[in-house]
Amino acid sequence: MRRGLPWALLALLVLAQICYPLTGGATRAALTVATVVLGYLLSVGHALLSRGARTAGALVAVATGGGFAIEAVGVATGVPFGSYDYSGELGPKLAGVPLIIPLAWTWMAWPAWLAAVRLTSSRAGRIGLAAVGLAAWDLFLDPQLVAEGYWVWRDATPALPGLPGIPVSNYLGWLLFAVLLTCALRPLAGAAADRVDGRDAPMFGLYLWTYFSSVLAHAVFLRLPASAAWGAAGMAVTAAPLAVTLLRARRVGAERRERHPAPRPGVDAPA
Repeated sequence: MRRGLPWALLALLVLAQICYPLTGGATRAALTVATVVLGYLLSVGHALLSRGARTAGALVAVATGGGFAIEAVGVATGVPFGSYDYSGELGPKLAGVPLIIPLAWTWMAWPAWLAAVRLTSSRAGRIGLAAVGLAAWDLFLDPQLVAEGYWVWRDATPALPGLPGIPVSNYLGWLLFAVLLTCALRPLAGAAADRVDGRDAPMFGLYLWTYFSSVLAHAVFLRLPASAAWGAAGMAVTAAPLAVTLLRARRVGAERRERHPAPRPGVDAPA
């Protein structure tokens, strides 16, 4: 049951995201909230089940607590993202910040960190890959949710080509906070956060699903080709090597099983 719970939550999240482009209005907003809550439960639940209370607590403190703090500062001062306001469509707000927003930071911070741990043993490399892996997600997220009217920028210049309505400062702010978040996560989470194993497959699946499904959704269903291109390029820094590494490991494992098949009871037993 413990090992199956992350997979069950991931399946529900995938279902909610598949339904998203097929809906509109209040239903779409409700699906947005539901998806964030599912992603949050998935990441925090996985951290708790696979690493224990210290790691899960560190993730909540750094990503959820830190995410709320940086968003509250951003809404109040315009630093570091730029000046923006949230609408009321994402549910209750505190200090001008919808309560689900810090949950979104947490949702993607954990799989981005584990992907970086899987890819490199360098501390600086892990911080860089995890930070880019988290921050690049916003190349999909902001264009999609600004188009829905969930928040609006007071001054959206300068903007990336093809992505009007969102200032470049937003993406730089995401990267800055992502670096701070990943720098703080490992010392607080403990050594367990510096290792990956078979229990982390749902998190790798979550990261790669987010990448490939976002490219498809933006390019085809949401009619946001520019964000599809920018997001594809940005998240590929982490997603592409992760996919290659996992496929290579799977192929090596299959070759080993072919060379050394498991004994068959009653057939391969010694005479």
